[in-house]
Order: sequence, then C-alpha cells, then structure tokens
Amino acid sequence: MKFNERIKSIVLETICLLFVLLFVYAAVSKLLDFENFRIQLGQSPLLSAFAGIVVWLVPLTELLIALLLFLNSYRLVGLFAAFSLMIMFTVYIFIILNYSSFIPCSCGGILEKMGWTEHLIFNVIFVLLALLGIIIVGKSTSVKSIKWSRLVYFGVFTTAVVSTGTVILIFNLSQEISNTRNNFIRRFPGNATKVNEINLKFSSYYFAGVTDKSIYLGNYTAPLLVTKLDSVLKNKTEFTIKPNRVNYPFQSVQVRVLPPNFYLIDGSVPIIYMGKIDDWKAYVKWKGSTTFSHYQLMDSTTLAVRSNNTSSGESELGTLKFDENAKTSFNTSLLQKQIDGIFDVDGSLHFDIKSQKLIYIYLYRNQFIVANRYLELDYRGKTIDTVSKAQITVSTVKIRNEMKLSAPPLVVNKSSSVYKNLLFVNSALLGKYEPQEMWNEASIIDIYNIDSNSYEGSFYVYNIQKSKLKNFFVINDNFYGFIGEYLVHYKLSKTMLKAYKK
Repeated sequence: MKFNERIKSIVLETICLLFVLLFVYAAVSKLLDFENFRIQLGQSPLLSAFAGIVVWLVPLTELLIALLLFLNSYRLVGLFAAFSLMIMFTVYIFIILNYSSFIPCSCGGILEKMGWTEHLIFNVIFVLLALLGIIIVGKSTSVKSIKWSRLVYFGVFTTAVVSTGTVILIFNLSQEISNTRNNFIRRFPGNATKVNEINLKFSSYYFAGVTDKSIYLGNYTAPLLVTKLDSVLKNKTEFTIKPNRVNYPFQSVQVRVLPPNFYLIDGSVPIIYMGKIDDWKAYVKWKGSTTFSHYQLMDSTTLAVRSNNTSSGESELGTLKFDENAKTSFNTSLLQKQIDGIFDVDGSLHFDIKSQKLIYIYLYRNQFIVANRYLELDYRGKTIDTVSKAQITVSTVKIRNEMKLSAPPLVVNKSSSVYKNLLFVNSALLGKYEPQEMWNEASIIDIYNIDSNSYEGSFYVYNIQKSKLKNFFVINDNFYGFIGEYLVHYKLSKTMLKAYKK
C-alpha cells in the first residue's frame, strides 16, 4: 500500500513539475516577446477582437496556475485550472484547423517551435496529464467518501464542458461579426459537371504545366518529383528531375513545364535550371542576383516575376530574360500601393501564352491588372465584390525589425487561373441572396472576360471530405481543382464558356 502511494506521489509531483515548467516557460516567453505575441493574437480569427485583454490574461493566468501547483494546499485547484486552460487551448487549435477560413501564424512560446497539428497533440497529452493528476489528488485526499469522488468527477465533467463551450461561443461570436455579406449579386448561367477525381495521397501538389495530352504536377514537399497525368486523370506516371548541381541554398524550388522544356526555379537563390521533358535532366541556365517570388513563364527564356524594389522594398512587377543576353525590366507603376506596398499588393501572377497577356489579381481587394508582355498597362479591372481597399493592419516588431499583419486580413480573391481570354477567380466573399448552406458545402468560382473587362458568371466546386478548394487551373473547358489530397476534374458547360467565342 505504501509502495503504491509512493508511486502516486512521484507521478503527481512529476505532473505538477511539468505543468509548472510549461506554464512558466510559456508565460515568460510571451512577456519577453510581448509585442510579437500581441500581433500574433491580433491575427487570430477567434481572438483578434479580444487581443488587448488576452495578451495579458493568458500569461498571467499561466503564472498563477504555476503558483497554485507549486503550493501543496492549492494543488487540486491548480490542476483543475490547468485542465481547463489546456482544454481551451486544445479546442481553440482544433477549431482553427478545421473550421476557420484563416489559419494564423504561431502564438509564441512553445507553439512557435511547433506546427499547429503537433501542438494539438501536445495539448491533448497535457489535458490527460492534468486529468490524471486530478484523479490522484482526489483519491489521496483525507475525505474518503463516494460523494467526494462523485464531486471530483462532476467537477472534471463540468470544467471540460464549460471550457469547451467558452471557446465555441467566442468562435461563433467572431464568425457572426466577420461574416458580413457584401452587396453584390452573382449569376449562374451554366453548370460545371464533375467528371472524375484522383487521390494524390498528399495535399502538397501544384500545377506545373501542360502539353497537348498531358498534365504535369509539381510537389512542394518533394521538389524534384514530377507527376504526369492524362486529361481525364486515369493514367499517372512519376519522374525525378536530375539537376547537374545541387550545392545551392534552395528554399522554395518549383517546377514549370513549357514543352519541350521544363524548368526548375528558385527565386530566393535565385537560380533557373532548364532541361528536356524527354530525360528530366536539369542544367543551370541562369544564376543571378535579382531575387523574386511569384513567377510565370512567358516563353522559353523569359519569366514574368514579382520582386521587391532594392531601395523602397516595395513589390513590383517585371520580366526576367535568362538567355545569353540576360536582363531584367520592371514597371514600378503597375502595382498600386494603398498601405505599405508589400502586404497590400499581395496577389497572384499569371501569364496567358495564348493571348500574351499578363494578369495580376490582388488578394485583399477587388482589383486586377491586365498588361501586355512588355509590361505596358492595358487596363485595371474589378471583380464584382465591393472591397476596393485592402482591409489589413500592418505592424512592425521593432525588436526583430519585422513587418507583420497584426489582424486577420479580409481575403477577397483566394486563388485564380487564366486561360485564353478568361480569368477564373475563387472568391472568398459571399454574395447577396446566396445561401449560407451552399457556401459551407462548396467553393465559388467567378469568371471574367479579359477582352471585354466583364463578369460572365459563376459556378460551384464542391468540397471533398469537408476540405475546400485550395488551388486550381483551367484548360479549354476542363477545370481541375486541388481539394485536400484530391485533384478533381469538372467539365464546364458551353453556355458558361461563351466568352471563348467573343
């Protein structure tokens, strides 16, 4: 009996010590990096409205719980408080991962060293440790009665329910505030019919290029892997790129295919490899000093790029020639600054080889740019929603000399694709008279005619296993979308694509 009590005592002391270390470390980390922690809370879809309170409440609560666990007479209270707080943290991360339309960056302390999923598992373990500690203290108390045991278990149940309910209530309140409908109306002139889908097993694929009969996909987590599919997603072949040199500090290598060539590009190095899709051997084609992020092939030796101005640091659009007469050209007036010239002009860059048009669509406002291959502006167009100014808040973490978004930005245009004279946009905003139920079950694609600068209509792409459309591309009347681990194929109706004939 004494041996069992000794084991229980060691287990309890270990649990309390772990919680003390966890909470003291987490609280001190937040307080030492207070400004960054405040900005990160402001990014949260659940907590941005309460950031001013939570930024102090969380670390002070963690320190108080650590003190209660350190004092033997208040240990049970401390364990209940730790149990409650860890449940709140766990439910918060679960909601962020599964129900929030915006996943913010980390929240300081230990969480900053982990991914969201890893921290969810970490929290669950500590919830179970707190529960074990409560049971040990409850059974070790001098009060030996069935009533007392039931009271302890009832306290556990009540704490779990109240803690979970509190986070869910905050989430619902946040959603109610943020989901304000915009005053615009969509049309649905035709339909998109799902033809097929393929499970790629991973959600890290992206569109790399196309030939007459084949689709090529790259993989963010396996940058040298190329997957070839036929147009109906029936046949799949994989290739491995073999670069002649790998001694570069690669950070974000991606593949582009423009038959008969393929390209391996990392704008952060910056370097461009080139090879033939017949053998997938890559050779260094260009190594320069101009870094860039977004890029699209314009022809076999030219990229359209988004880079940063060397003096102001603001984003700008340009072209990069990587043949024997390598040179870069920029038009600093294409992107229009509203706030900072960096975050507020974030967006997606496209170049349609068939129409020779460069299209840039903003992420946080209802605007897009159409220019020719020489960076000469054709016009500035608008999407049908009403958000004309980027609704973002940018703050500077002085101690780190970093600029960050300090509140969840209002995303207007999630992702996009261009084919021939049509711009396809995955909108992030609900239109007037659109049912919320449909919005929860599918993503919406708006179509714009680039030639006439007009809105043509919209269609839905349905979720798969609760996952929404992440990215997509269009080839003729075929729509291909990445949804979770799946690549789906939709056929677009002739009515919907009448703009092709204009």
